Amino acid sequence: MNLSASSPSAVRSVGILLFPEVEVLDFAGPFEVFSVAARIAPRLLGLPTPPFAVFTVARDAQPVCARHGLIVVPGHGFADAPPIDVLIVPGGVVDQPLGCRTTLDWLRQTAATAGLTASVCTGAFLLAELGLLDGRRATTHWEDLADLRAAYPRVSVIGGVPYVDEGAVVTSAGISAGIGMSLHLVGRLVSPELARLTARQMQYDWRPEAG
Repeated sequence: MNLSASSPSAVRSVGILLFPEVEVLDFAGPFEVFSVAARIAPRLLGLPTPPFAVFTVARDAQPVCARHGLIVVPGHGFADAPPIDVLIVPGGVVDQPLGCRTTLDWLRQTAATAGLTASVCTGAFLLAELGLLDGRRATTHWEDLADLRAAYPRVSVIGGVPYVDEGAVVTSAGISAGIGMSLHLVGRLVSPELARLTARQMQYDWRPEAG
């Protein structure tokens, strides 16, 4: 799907990766933003259908232990995941997915067919490992900027911004920055008004700003 703002009736599937030690707000923040946007859009904007269908995906459908011991049951395993228009790659402790060939292969294949791939926090390391950030600007958690620069010199790593939109690839800074990035994507993919209404529904103090 072409993921520029398109027909109001378009439904974009949003797949959010889960893995062991994933940061909770990294995946829960985007999940909430896209889900709230989908819920309120027909009622407040009169759209004929919810603009997003949101689900989580892990290597298999078994429970995943996120950071701090939160147990999460993914909606799909890699084998049965629906086609994904918007791929969200959260961060956390990314040693396991970086060392998992199955996860990296799935991410590579999914990013190749998704219209948009976005990372939160240290999820940028996974995109960089796949070469998706080569020659592009990108950001990550402030604490990990130097490590991202050192490990992936082909990436133009910048700090001090909430997110960086490079068109087909978007990266965001640490943890809660994924909420602002997701609101930005709602505005980009559907309308700025829906982004504003979503932030208001969430009672989230959001001031749109470009990365």
